Amino acid sequence: MSADAPGPNDHIVKVYWRKFRAWRGARPFWAGLFTILGGIPIAYLPYGNIKLGNVTLAMATTAGAGSLIIGVLLVTLGLTMWFHHIVRVFAGVAAILLALISIPVSNLGGFLIGFLLAMIGGALSISWAPGRPAAKEEAADEQPEPAPAPHTDDASGADTTLETNGGRHHSAG
Repeated sequence: MSADAPGPNDHIVKVYWRKFRAWRGARPFWAGLFTILGGIPIAYLPYGNIKLGNVTLAMATTAGAGSLIIGVLLVTLGLTMWFHHIVRVFAGVAAILLALISIPVSNLGGFLIGFLLAMIGGALSISWAPGRPAAKEEAADEQPEPAPAPHTDDASGADTTLETNGGRHHSAG
């Protein structure tokens, strides 16, 4: 077997990758990902410790519970964007509001990292719109709409459409 020959699992990987791409394209995937990634530093940093050599810096604040709630809600909103994308606008607005609230509550919104990621995720969620199916686009291109027929009142078939001119009606025929 050469190095370029596909292995036994390559076909399965391609099938799952195609399914994942179709799933990802039918929902605000990137909005959910950014929102989830924004919630993690907001929830973690107030409880995390940073080691600098032999010195341990504790980042614990009095607002640790608020930070944890905001972070968990952002992760939940990100998952909602993925699995219940019909409420994407609500989830996006809620993510933006939680990101703004995290600035004074959670160490400047997770040192601005979580804040920026949650803001981008919320904005992407609000602006996302589902695409039109390709079958409808092709059908619309094949059959143009017919032009409306002119209105005729007499038997000769002459166009007797009324034109309005300064409140007066004149016959065009």
